[in-house]
Amino acid sequence: MTEKKLTFGKIFWPSFLAVFIMSVIGLLLFALIIGGIIGSFGEFGPKPLAIKNNTVLHMTLDGEISEKSSSTFNPASFVMDKKNGLSDILFGLEHAKNDTKIKGVFLELGNLNCGYASAREIRNALKDFKKSGKFVVAYNGGEVITQKEYYISSVANELYGFPTSTMEFIGLGAELSFFKGTLDKLEVEVQVIRGSNNDFKSAVEPFFRKNMSDSSRLQIERYMHSMWEDIRNEIAEDRKISDIRLNEIADSVLIHRVDDAVKYKLIDGSKYRDEVIALISKKIGNTKEEDLNLQAFEKYAKKKFYQNQVLIKNNNPNIAVILAEGNVMTDGDGLTSKEICKLFQDVRKNKSIKTVVFRINSPGGSALASDEIWREVALTNKTKKVVVSMGDVAASGGYYIAAPASYIFAEPTTITGSIGVFGMIPFTGKMLENKLGMTFDRAGTNKHSVMTTNRKLTPEEFTIIQEEVDAIYAQFLERVSVGRGMTTEEVNTFARGRVWTGTDALAIGLVDELGGISSAISYAAKKASIKDKKILYYPLKKSDKLTELLEQLDEDENSDLNISSNQMPKELIRYYNQLKDIEAMTGIQMRMPFDINMH
Repeated sequence: MTEKKLTFGKIFWPSFLAVFIMSVIGLLLFALIIGGIIGSFGEFGPKPLAIKNNTVLHMTLDGEISEKSSSTFNPASFVMDKKNGLSDILFGLEHAKNDTKIKGVFLELGNLNCGYASAREIRNALKDFKKSGKFVVAYNGGEVITQKEYYISSVANELYGFPTSTMEFIGLGAELSFFKGTLDKLEVEVQVIRGSNNDFKSAVEPFFRKNMSDSSRLQIERYMHSMWEDIRNEIAEDRKISDIRLNEIADSVLIHRVDDAVKYKLIDGSKYRDEVIALISKKIGNTKEEDLNLQAFEKYAKKKFYQNQVLIKNNNPNIAVILAEGNVMTDGDGLTSKEICKLFQDVRKNKSIKTVVFRINSPGGSALASDEIWREVALTNKTKKVVVSMGDVAASGGYYIAAPASYIFAEPTTITGSIGVFGMIPFTGKMLENKLGMTFDRAGTNKHSVMTTNRKLTPEEFTIIQEEVDAIYAQFLERVSVGRGMTTEEVNTFARGRVWTGTDALAIGLVDELGGISSAISYAAKKASIKDKKILYYPLKKSDKLTELLEQLDEDENSDLNISSNQMPKELIRYYNQLKDIEAMTGIQMRMPFDINMH
């Protein structure tokens, strides 16, 4: 009997068809399940927020605070990556102030990630909330109570800490990273081109120095002293301690633990969390702690903000707030000219909008993208006055895009200025030859037709690029001089790439007034003769039911643990982000002169 052979086709095609059919069926089932979940979302998902009488908002400031809230599913860790939006927080507190069912705020802080300007805006909003006669009780319960966390919580009516928590109160310090030694070992040389007198533009120093230049040290120390003075003054006012005494406490490192902070009257008492809950319960007249109605502030603020924006969008908004955050670039994930220009164009077309508040939180970036945004701001300001509100930082390109506005607000601790330009061209030829044995040869039609990182610039080529950088710097000076009503010579005296705090920027005329986004909105409304403010935030808020469902599941399953065990350490994330920023740089840059790790 002869053996019958099975051909490849007889094995492969039936198997392929079976797998294909099962895959299609699987996809259809998945689609039906997801569709069913979303379709029944109203029945099983988040219901309209029902607030009970005598409710206390539980405000947890943990993680990153950005200009707008966001939630994205992280497939690597299977958790929701959330960012609390400053606009949501401020709106939530403003709404809660007038909500008769809300009796107070229970504020808890831990692992907070934001700048001091954002921290001050939250602090001021809590201070305004207290004016309604409602209470704020704050609790610092983490392993370490950071200075920034304490700064926000010090505004509370009552402030407590976990008995064994350590606490830092040592003033402001900064650490800069320098890469010249690393580049020397790799035999990589960075050719730096700055504006001719941009000696304060120290963003490039890490690539050709091993420490700070005198000008860099001068500006860093100046703005830190200015910020520290503002922070001390505000803590002193609310804690009824002199700012001089606070400085002595920091100088002598008298605060190590919560008990020390209680001793020196920075904190009202050391308590366990259940004791604080019991205290809050008694404040609203409860006889039993279990009767305390604690409502998650994040959910309250997000819901109220979204509902407000839906109503405003369909009811003739008269004030537009454009939120812009991140590195300035033409396209990508940061503050992109592609998106921001479109938003300004949409606002100009919207006839009901009478004025614009442009919220900027950016260290700068691409000179080309900055100029594209500058153009849209200037065009809009001709028909609808643009008022700028600066966040934690609005420097270099971040200041460039603010310059054509009619009025500029900054917080005292905002980092701004840095009016300057630079470019960097690495020379990698020596490294590739000596480390990898690679060599290069060239052919071209013209003298400079092959300009790569594998050969150094000739003096002539360096001069050509220097002239281009100087031309962009001259344009920067001209843009600021027109926007601020100064001569270019006047602007040049405080430009040269130097960074200023909001307080110092006010003194030299770079900003018009100190205040946050609420102050900017009130000013814009007054100048536009608007009495009934209808504020629409851009980018427009959109409802995403699937994301909301995932958020709810995340809250249910991880209410006490929202940090993935496989996250990278923060310090590694910081260096990774630095490398991403460097890799994304193309062309001439208008960027803040340094990336600091401030403590």
